[in-house]
Amino acid sequence: MKLKRTSLAAGVVFAALAAGLVPMGSRGGLLCPIAAQAQNIGQRVVTGSVVDAGSAPVAGATVFLKDLKTKSIRSYTSTPEGRFRFAQVDMSEDHELWAEKNGKKTAVKTVSAWDTRKEFEVELKLK
Repeated sequence: MKLKRTSLAAGVVFAALAAGLVPMGSRGGLLCPIAAQAQNIGQRVVTGSVVDAGSAPVAGATVFLKDLKTKSIRSYTSTPEGRFRFAQVDMSEDHELWAEKNGKKTAVKTVSAWDTRKEFEVELKLK
């Protein structure tokens, strides 16, 4: 049985891709391993602001950041401008973030390990 050159080349490329190799160059040159995808290793900064129902900044709100693996909770008191900042947040773990003041609470936001941003910024609105 005689195979066409194009179907044979396509089969070789498919087999190379399945094996984790990719062709380099326009003329079917060398094969090399696929580069590893970026991983969420390291730390990020989680920042943002706490606002009221009218979107005015809320000073003195307590902002909580909970590590969902260890269950540890860090807290921060918002500035007069309603800002907060958590440094050295482990990127490989999921976290929950919320704020509270005078019996009011914001919706819980998730800071996912799948999110590759080194700087995560969010607005928390008290209800």
